[in-house]
Amino acid sequence: MKSKIESELRKALLMSGEMSDGLFEYELEEHIDYWKKSLKKDKDEFLFVVTENNGDVAMLLITNKNELFINEKARIKLQEFWNEKIVYEHNIELLLPVMAEELESGSLSVNGVKTTGKLG
Repeated sequence: MKSKIESELRKALLMSGEMSDGLFEYELEEHIDYWKKSLKKDKDEFLFVVTENNGDVAMLLITNKNELFINEKARIKLQEFWNEKIVYEHNIELLLPVMAEELESGSLSVNGVKTTGKLG
């Protein structure tokens, strides 16, 4: 199961696969206010959340300015934050097994990020 989840995440995050608006609405949308508070409390630059269900993937990215990016727009924004393609791909490759494990255990994969440089 974990390898199937990881495969679906890989397609969506590294191979520009489609993401599901319905899954976003079903699993992520209701938690936005909670994650905004968490982002502020933890003093993260941004936070992104990924979920997978039956082959569908959804993603949310929230900036420390409370900007919301959903699905493909979230992926594009994360690529901009990790401003070189190779950095984005490297970071996602590192995170994929952890994200898949979290999702397999029934949790959402929530990732708060602090950066050393200025975000654009």
